Amino acid sequence: MKVYLTAIVKSKPEHTADVLALLQNMVTHSRNEAGNLQYDLHRDKADENTFVFYEIWQSEEILQQHNEQPYLKDFIDIIPYKLQQPPVIIKMELLS
Repeated sequence: MKVYLTAIVKSKPEHTADVLALLQNMVTHSRNEAGNLQYDLHRDKADENTFVFYEIWQSEEILQQHNEQPYLKDFIDIIPYKLQQPPVIIKMELLS
């Protein structure tokens, strides 16, 4: 079953450029992963420090494999230092 996921990332203003570079690196790598169906990064027009991912994965198992990738672990390492708060992760189901 496909997994639909939204992730909201809020960088500290002084780290926005670094966080954006890391997020763009995640996009490049994630789009090449087997089982990735969509991986889009957006920025809030009203708050340049807020980023939103929209992702679709082939299965929960594939998503778990994604979560173990080194570039994702690099992102996790910066959470306490460069983000305002931990990312908000919302797993969804497609209704229509």
